[in-house]
Amino acid sequence: MDIKGSVALVTGANRGIGSAFAQALLAHGAAKVYAGVREPETIRSPGLVPLRLDVTDEEQVAAAARAADDVSIVINNAGVTGGPSLLEGSFDGARREMEVNYFGTWAVSRAFAPVLAANGGGALVNMLSVASWVANRRFPSYAASKSAQWSLTNAFRLALREQGTLVVGVHAGYVDTDLAADIDSPKILASEVADKTITALLNDEPEVLVDEDTRNVRAALSGELKALYANR
Repeated sequence: MDIKGSVALVTGANRGIGSAFAQALLAHGAAKVYAGVREPETIRSPGLVPLRLDVTDEEQVAAAARAADDVSIVINNAGVTGGPSLLEGSFDGARREMEVNYFGTWAVSRAFAPVLAANGGGALVNMLSVASWVANRRFPSYAASKSAQWSLTNAFRLALREQGTLVVGVHAGYVDTDLAADIDSPKILASEVADKTITALLNDEPEVLVDEDTRNVRAALSGELKALYANR
């Protein structure tokens, strides 16, 4: 699809991967990029249009779809982590992860599906994770929310096929953002995630495997379970 002259919405665009997505869209000629955030006053980057959007608030999601009725690209990037360990801790954080990562993506996708249809189909992009496919012992509830989000992405791919909407799932390992600041593991740059996603959009590709670990896990899904978890 063409990005030059397009209108896009990025949720969670005020920092990290969301900010990188927004800047990459502008760099590739997007005419307008809505920055969907809970606090619009935090958006100060030239070229971005602040849009109040808490993805867990159904009224705000509906209002955003009315206000941004010219979009042809929607990027569901808003996400949180902070759930309990597997064997102890309150489930409150896990519920929050599901509300934002899974139900929030569902709400935004459902609200904007008719907008995308009215504007020629366009693209729906969901920021997923390598954790969509393999459990994470340190962040079990986050991985579960991303697994659910992956299934949802595939469902939207089927549902929106007839209206001509390209549905893209973006998978990556640890990214150098505030979300992963306390993790002592190799990380990729947010700009790399954005650049490879832009390439996928330009080439009408439905899946983005950003880093080597993600590509290895994806390839191992058809193999034995023991091999998938051998080094984890």
